[in-house]
Amino acid sequence: MTSPRHTIENVDLIYQRELTRGERVAIAVAQIVGSWTFIIVQSLFLAAWIVLNVVGWVRHWDPYPFILLNLALNVIASYTAPLILMAQNRDAERDRLMMHEDFATNRQVASDVDKILRLLTILLEQREHAHRTRP
Repeated sequence: MTSPRHTIENVDLIYQRELTRGERVAIAVAQIVGSWTFIIVQSLFLAAWIVLNVVGWVRHWDPYPFILLNLALNVIASYTAPLILMAQNRDAERDRLMMHEDFATNRQVASDVDKILRLLTILLEQREHAHRTRP
């Protein structure tokens, strides 16, 4: 009785194939927002916004306490937080898929090792039997 062979699939290909457009956007946003480039650019932008409004080289469009800046940051945060959570959920799903593939592969390997051990046992028994029956 032979068990069906498990076909090993590339989890990354399965993962990419199953992504919806929204999930792709969420992953892209999470990658951008989670980068040092984004943090540095955002920090420079915030510093410039504050300096321009405090010094007043240009008309004070958002005087202290920077209500417009707070509004903009809250809007950005209200959109990026759910997108980051969506990307994390997809990563968790990918991890589950990978664990499933690993488990199936491990079961197949265990079955193959068991078959090899049975075959070795049979061969050793035949060898011992051949040695005993020799004159």
